[in-house]
Formats: sequence, C-alpha cells, structure tokens
Amino acid sequence: MLIKVCGMRDPENIQSLIQEVNPDWMGLIFYSKSSRYVSGDFADSIKITDVPKVGVFVNEPIEFVLNKMEEFNLSVVQLHGEESPEYVRELKLKTGKKLWKVISVGESIDWETLRDYVGLIEYFLFDTATTQHGGSGKRFNWEVLEKYPFEKGFILSGGLDEESASEILALAGKMPQLAGVDLNSKFEDAPGLKNIEKLKRFKGKIIA
Repeated sequence: MLIKVCGMRDPENIQSLIQEVNPDWMGLIFYSKSSRYVSGDFADSIKITDVPKVGVFVNEPIEFVLNKMEEFNLSVVQLHGEESPEYVRELKLKTGKKLWKVISVGESIDWETLRDYVGLIEYFLFDTATTQHGGSGKRFNWEVLEKYPFEKGFILSGGLDEESASEILALAGKMPQLAGVDLNSKFEDAPGLKNIEKLKRFKGKIIA
C-alpha cells in the first residue's frame, strides 16, 4: 500500500515527515484558495527535498503547471478540477512526468466519463466531492467503488484517519486496483502542519 501525505508546506515539518515517515509521495497544493496553498516563497527549500513531490492543481493553464513543475521539481501532477481528457493529453505531450486525475465522488460515478482518461494517467484518485477541491475531512461511500470497471490503479482519499486502516486493507482485499492512500486533514495539527506521530502509527497499521 503506497502512501501520499498531502498538504505539506512547512520546511521543518517536511524534514520530520521524510525522516520519520518516509512516504512514497508528498503532496503540494497550488490551488490559491486552499488553506494549504504553497507559494513560491517555499520553492527553494522544498525543491531539494529527497521525496517524490506531487503538485495539486485545479483548472490551471498548462503553462502555470509546467512552471510549477520546474520551480518545485515535481515528479507527479495531480489534476483536481474539471480538466478534460484533451487538456490531460496536451499536458502529457509537454512533459514526461506522471499524471493523476482526481474524481470527486458524490452519490455515484458515471464510469463512462472516466474512460478517455485511462490511457493518459498513472492513477485515478477518488476524493469526496467538495467545493474546496479536497481537504474537507469528509469521507464518501466506498461502496460506490465496488463497480469500478477498469484495471487502472487508483488512490483512495477523503477523510482518511488512523481508524481507517483496517477498512482500507479490507477494501484492497476486494479491489486489487487500490494502489495507495492520500492522507491530509485528519493527520493535521493545523492546515499544512502534519502530526508526525499520527502518520507513523497509521503507516504501522497499513504496511505489515
């Protein structure tokens, strides 16, 4: 089970995360309305950190995404808005980086609307539908995912906490496409500041 810790920003907190948790990815949010927004002031300290970095974007021009990829040395681009397959295809042509597409989940999912993304991305990321584009701390009904029709791997997000570990492992037992989890607000002491001990305990439960 792969682990992404999203909404990072503070340099000391990031160093503690890398040294004590060592996640597979660290997420940086470039959505200006987010309380976890990462400005360019943090670029010099974050760029050199030894962890694969995922940039989270919401309906941004492709040039903006490309600039942030270089500025922060991003390994992955996570698209959290209404980006079309055509947008994703163009971004894929302009960069060799991996792309993830977030699907905001309400009561149901129209799986056919996802089909055109399958060949363009590394993972889908399923998160709870919210006007804040993530970080709501709310969980959606995972039963919606049991009809997932693709072999493409996906990442689970949306209100995950320490107590979610056993349920996540049970879901992975039924759905081998579940590749990893995205952890954010339920592991925070404040927006953008993670509780390292909570993350360590969760990792111990999820990775045997």
